[in-house]
Amino acid sequence: MSAGYRTRDIAVRGGALRVGEWHPDATGVPWLLVHGVTASHRAWAWVAEEAQDERLIAPDLRGRGRSNRVEGPVGMTAHADDLAAVLDALEIERAVVVGHSMGAFVSAVFADLHPERVERVVLVDGGLPLTLPDGLDPREAVRHVLGPTAERLGRRCADHAAYRDFWRVHPAFVGRDDPELDAYFDYDLEGSEPELRPATTFATVEQDSIDQNTGRAIAAALERMPRPTVLLAAERGLLDEIPPLYPDLDVLAARYPRLGAVRVADTNHYSIVMSLHGARIVAAAARAGELRSI
Repeated sequence: MSAGYRTRDIAVRGGALRVGEWHPDATGVPWLLVHGVTASHRAWAWVAEEAQDERLIAPDLRGRGRSNRVEGPVGMTAHADDLAAVLDALEIERAVVVGHSMGAFVSAVFADLHPERVERVVLVDGGLPLTLPDGLDPREAVRHVLGPTAERLGRRCADHAAYRDFWRVHPAFVGRDDPELDAYFDYDLEGSEPELRPATTFATVEQDSIDQNTGRAIAAALERMPRPTVLLAAERGLLDEIPPLYPDLDVLAARYPRLGAVRVADTNHYSIVMSLHGARIVAAAARAGELRSI
């Protein structure tokens, strides 16, 4: 974990968010980092290594990590309101907003609802609607897509080593020996041995996933896109496979003319933030705000 790291709890509607902060004494516009659907603020540790001169603010979103006791609604607007509360509590007027996976959807909505709080937006392999299976009700389609996630969130582990071993054979992480990964996986668990379990519940993931793919807030945010916005798209998908989540960037550029998009080589959906190679590109995009400087 990077030097200058600390956590605090910040009050939001229904409870408190655990918020990680790196390099708190850094000057300049802070970065607000928003993690994915089953992740936590610890997913940004690699970006923290690559952005030593930036103040980084990264909450555990409600329903995840150490924020999983927050009561009340979830969905993109609820998360966006929480981000505003975090900035208010830290007396931050504006931030560079970087979101990964579901966090990219939250970031787009936050920029739409609170444009005066946003310098620019970096969407990392998320933020734009995904293609769901044809002929299914949206709720059933999301359940179909999230099947492997549901299985993982229902797991019970005897100890932390068993959970780390589960992830070490995942196609997106296989062959990687990284202490930051172990720390990330350890943080994901709650409870006591031999009944450790992931902190995120499937019901929370399902509600957020339906909203991110079918909700009005994200559609409106993408149509307006009030702040400079770029998309960093991974070369491979969640299982390190081809095609990636966003296979045709030209189609996205035509659909959203205010969006800049670039493919990030040698990354999958996870490693685009959770590796030093991917984090280096993400940090460059957050600093530059324009694709030609990445």
